[in-house]
Amino acid sequence: MYKRFYNFNLSDEVLNAVSEMGFEQPTPIQEIAIPPAMEGLDIIGQAQTGTGKTAAFGIPIIEKGRRGKTPYAIILAPTRELAVQVAQELNKLGKNKGILTVPIYGGQSIDRQITSLRKGVDIVVGTPGRVIDHMRRKTLVLKNIKFLILDEADEMLNMGFIDDIESILKEIPSDRQTMLFSATMPKEIVRIAAKYMNNPKRVSVDVNSIILPKIKQVFYEVRNEDKIKALTRLLDVEEPTLTLIFCHTKTEVDEVSVKLQQMGYYAGAIHGDFTQSHRDEMMYKFRKGDIDILVATDVAARGLDITDVSHVINYSIPQNPDSYIHRIGRTGRMGKSGIAITFVTPREFRQLRQIELSAKTKINKGKLPTLDDVKKARKQEILSEIDHVIENKKHTEYISLVEELSDRYSLYDLAASAMSLVFSTIEIDEIEEIGKPDFSSKNNYAKLFMTIGRNDKIKVGDIVKSIASGANIPGKKIGNIKLFDKFSYVEVPYDLAEKVISSIDNAVIHGRKIRIQLAKGKKR
Repeated sequence: MYKRFYNFNLSDEVLNAVSEMGFEQPTPIQEIAIPPAMEGLDIIGQAQTGTGKTAAFGIPIIEKGRRGKTPYAIILAPTRELAVQVAQELNKLGKNKGILTVPIYGGQSIDRQITSLRKGVDIVVGTPGRVIDHMRRKTLVLKNIKFLILDEADEMLNMGFIDDIESILKEIPSDRQTMLFSATMPKEIVRIAAKYMNNPKRVSVDVNSIILPKIKQVFYEVRNEDKIKALTRLLDVEEPTLTLIFCHTKTEVDEVSVKLQQMGYYAGAIHGDFTQSHRDEMMYKFRKGDIDILVATDVAARGLDITDVSHVINYSIPQNPDSYIHRIGRTGRMGKSGIAITFVTPREFRQLRQIELSAKTKINKGKLPTLDDVKKARKQEILSEIDHVIENKKHTEYISLVEELSDRYSLYDLAASAMSLVFSTIEIDEIEEIGKPDFSSKNNYAKLFMTIGRNDKIKVGDIVKSIASGANIPGKKIGNIKLFDKFSYVEVPYDLAEKVISSIDNAVIHGRKIRIQLAKGKKR
């Protein structure tokens, strides 16, 4: 029914803006979300970045909005990058109607933001923390808000913004129209919807049916120490256009990007410790192709919408199925195909199978390129460079030298010797062998979460003793233990995980009743 944007009965101003942005027909989430949004209904939309959800809520609030002295709409987003991206798209949608959207986020001068707000804006896109800052300073007036959008609500929950969100919601007039968009619907998001929304209409698209079919998914078995070798082999043989590499931690992002740079790859990095100006610069270079590899953490990469990413590489396996879908959805955009690669170490093999089951997808096992594959790829690269040199006549200054040598040697000998010199630069002997990982069951560990930590005066030995005695298993079978202030992580063999949970859950350690469960994994 809604196969063209004019089917939504939009104004000429908005239709022209949509056309200028290159949108030809609505995406599935736009088809089902725009009509009820135009009717003024509260909406819960299940969709992720890359499905067109920004326009799904942006078109209705632009169409129904009116200019004034204070904002009439506010969008809450989890990260700076997403806030900036959403603001840019809304400014394009609203330019013909004179609707001005401004992003506010941490890392940018608050004084500059105050100046913008005082001049008058129509729509504010902000991260929860910075919105709270402006509310406390009374530089952001919410009394005239008619539209509230929670974008990527599950990610804001993961990042600990839930209290800030509720504080903001309490300050916005209750007669507003509220739209919540989230890739997943955890219980806390459902609770907020029930508490702060008015009979919301639920709309959703099958993310897997939209994203996954366009993406070739493959995993490679590697030891942790061989990951960088495996990565460079794949980069050499696959020859990706733009590659996004995901790591769990900021430290790992730094290590991987530096190693790639040292080996001659055009790589950059973004994570939460970098300044906003650095992150903006990296994104600009990545979009332009000045760097063709970007290494990032999950949080830093939220909101990135680059249509030409050909490869997503999970250097570190995603910690949960939702994260996997979010990550690989960065490729295969706008109808294009893409490749998602995941490195799996022996301990993570079962975690990969859990991702497959939950995401209802199949990740095929791949065979890493051999030394011969790498050599062939590098030779082909040199041949392509020679073609480029001849086509662009960059060789002409050496013709006289060839003519001089042709008196002594045949042209075939000259060409072959030149090729010999060129190909000698392919230092294939320096490409290290990659060991075969051991995927036997003894190396498969489950990660458990315990509600006790350093603040409870707990020590590693106390946890080992409690699990060993409580579950009646040898202490030597217990893997890594990490203590934090209020909680801990412990690794145990998968085949003993259920026994440990049933034996230790609700047990008393150091006078405190504790809970233990499979760790869900939290994005950093």
